[in-house]
Amino acid sequence: MSDQPSHQPPPEDVLEIGAPDQFAALAHPLRQRLLFALGHRPATTSQLAAQLDAKKGNVAHHLKVLREAGLVHIAETRQVRGGTEQYHQRTARHMVVAEPQSAGTAAMFAAFAQELDLSPTEHHLTLRHLRLSPAKAKELGEALAKLVDEAEEDAEDQPVHGALVALYQQAPPTSTSTTSSA
Repeated sequence: MSDQPSHQPPPEDVLEIGAPDQFAALAHPLRQRLLFALGHRPATTSQLAAQLDAKKGNVAHHLKVLREAGLVHIAETRQVRGGTEQYHQRTARHMVVAEPQSAGTAAMFAAFAQELDLSPTEHHLTLRHLRLSPAKAKELGEALAKLVDEAEEDAEDQPVHGALVALYQQAPPTSTSTTSSA
């Protein structure tokens, strides 16, 4: 494309999210949407504002927060009409929450819910509870990660789809001892 510089892939393949400032950065739905939008190629503040139907000033502010948290970096700059155009890019292709915290998880789910609401097509959302041995749970988790990784087609003319994959062991019920008198 003539209006977009050539770009390199993100500098890291996987970034583990774990620092408090990273969770704070993920706590705003627009920042989540910015990360989603930057999932495939770098973009300028103006391009992101147009794509997300947001104000340029808001996008610039939230990009700064993401940069300071190490989730986004400036991949390239270009001189345009006397100014400097900055192309922002995710710092990693995959971002994995190292140890989920309820605030960060809630922010991710809120952004995910917004994406579902804005989806122009029907979506698939399923919650299932499965009884699995630790070995089977590990196997399923690896298979899900592989399936998502291999699904990418890299065809620029195709619509972008979001995938949220979670596999977790349900917490055991809290024991409430009730003594029955017989």
